[in-house]
This record gives sequence, C-alpha cells and structure tokens, in this order.
Amino acid sequence: MPDNSVVRQRFHELVDSGETLLVPGAANALTARIIEDVGFSATYLTGAGISNTYLGMPDIGLLTLQELAAHVSAVNNVVDTPLIADADTGFGNAVNTWHTVRVLERAGASAIQIEDQTFPKRCGHFDGKATIAAEEMVEKIHAAVEARSDPHLLVIARTDARYELGLDEACRRARMYREAGAEITFVEAPQTEEEIEQIAKEVEGPKVLNIVQGGKTPALSLDRAQELGFSILLYANLPLLVSLHAVHGALERLRVDGNADGSPDRATWEQRQSYVRKEQFDEMSERYKFD
Repeated sequence: MPDNSVVRQRFHELVDSGETLLVPGAANALTARIIEDVGFSATYLTGAGISNTYLGMPDIGLLTLQELAAHVSAVNNVVDTPLIADADTGFGNAVNTWHTVRVLERAGASAIQIEDQTFPKRCGHFDGKATIAAEEMVEKIHAAVEARSDPHLLVIARTDARYELGLDEACRRARMYREAGAEITFVEAPQTEEEIEQIAKEVEGPKVLNIVQGGKTPALSLDRAQELGFSILLYANLPLLVSLHAVHGALERLRVDGNADGSPDRATWEQRQSYVRKEQFDEMSERYKFD
C-alpha cells in the first residue's frame, strides 16, 4: 500500500504543473490496476461506474458512502498512483460532506469530488438534473476543506448548473467554489466546443473537462485541452463502455456457436494472472510455507 501523504503531494504537484493530465475512470480495483500498468499517472474512481457494475443500476444516487469507501480502499490497496474519488453530493448536507471527506481520506483518496446537485443526484449527462443554491454548496466546500487532515488532499468542486441555469451561471458558480477553497473546479456537461472555450476563459485555476462517449460534451484532443488550460482531461467511463461491449460480444458468440472460438480478442490466461500479481502471491506462499 502506498504512503498516501506522498502520493497526494505528488498529485498536487502534477495538478499545479500546468500539464494536462489524461485520467481514465475505473469502477473497480482490477481496472485501476490496468490503468496504472498502461502508464497513466492517476485514476478516477467513478461513482457511475460503481453504480453500474456493483449495483447493476443507473447513476441516480443509489450508491452509499460505505460502498464507495470500500471501493476506494480496495483500489488504494493495489495501486501506487493517485486516486480521485467521485463523492457525488457529499452524501447529504455540509456536515455529511465533512464526514464523507474524513472517511474517503482515510480510505486513501488523493482528491475528492463533490457536486452541487440536489439529492438524489443524477449522472452529469442525464436530463432532469437540478442544483442546490450556490451558497449551500459553498458551505459544503468549507466543510470539506475543514475535514481533511492532509493539506495535499485536493477538493474538486463540480457544478451541474449548465443544464438547468445555463453556462454563465455554471461559470459563476465555479468561480465561487474556487474562492470557497476548492483547488479544482469542474463545470459538467458543456455542449459545444465554444462552451468549453468559455469555461477556459472565465474560470481561473485548475479545471476538469469530462469527455463522456454518447454524452453531451464533444470530444477534445489532449493538445487542445492543454492549450485551453484544463488540468485534467477525464474519460470517466471509457474502460467500462469498452468492457461492456467486449463481454456482450463474447457471450453472444458463445450462445450462438456453443463455444468461445469465435469470440473477440481477449486477454490471455497469463495476462490475467499478471494483472492480479499472482506471481507475488506465489512467492509469498513459498516464503511463508511451513515445512
């Protein structure tokens, strides 16, 4: 398990470096380990992905803090890279948010994202979202900042106001949230490249841009995100979408053919064991073997 304080400091430095970090999302520890093995510098633990894979349900506020914390702890146990935890609305009011930050910091998060939706929240690219008053969200940010014991634990403040109140209000809120103490801001679901450019122009400091395949935000290249000054270019659900497609295709071929010969490309047995570090456990078994 990594030294969380060292990992958080390293992540804080990466965010402040001016370089745009390309960050994929994971719904579980195995995906996070693959993300690390491929060479990404951080992982985003997606609430939507956990809701989909762990509960088999949509991202509509059904995940609990205890379930999220268990996933954060599991991921933190097997990767050495920073972990961004998607904490939805903080699981309640400002006091609940204070508790949420303490729990997720102890579980190993390097950054914690909270958003200004009403509860129950909805996926940022769903219709029908509503937001709380900006002033209430400011109090949640104050509570989040107060709750952390490690000053390098970063608070990411997301606003979903674009859907209901327009982009100007979303940018205004992002500026408020930064002034309240959030190190990183996140205007969710801009709908055109022009809107993305407006966010870049009107909101100072580190920012997240979230690309959701099939969602409301157009894809932007890493170079363009860097040019506009975004600190994190997030692909929160790409691994999940790819795996869903692959699993469905393989099972469909198995059902039709009665065997797996025609299934899509897949990991080898050896790759699977490598991802879960079986060799290390074999070595431990030998060291601790009682003769």
